[in-house]
Amino acid sequence: MQEDSESRREWMLNRFAFAARKHTRNSTYQLWTHENHAVILTTPVFTQQKLNYIHLNPVRAGLVEKSEDYLYSSARNYAGLRGLIEIDFV
Repeated sequence: MQEDSESRREWMLNRFAFAARKHTRNSTYQLWTHENHAVILTTPVFTQQKLNYIHLNPVRAGLVEKSEDYLYSSARNYAGLRGLIEIDFV
């Protein structure tokens, strides 16, 4: 991006630099959050809990009223609606 002719180059680099100042692990830019961490899905109950959490993200963000209304979510499949991709149900 630093060498490309991206029209939003300056704005994006400023945003990434601003985000990097909040964390000591960064030297210049930050694109991804450091708050994510992997978890092992050990039980069906725990797996369902995490799936529900993911499905509710667009609702919490105020993008949709119901999780199955979000076009890019597998919540559509779980609600009996047609999703964008085929999934294997948990």
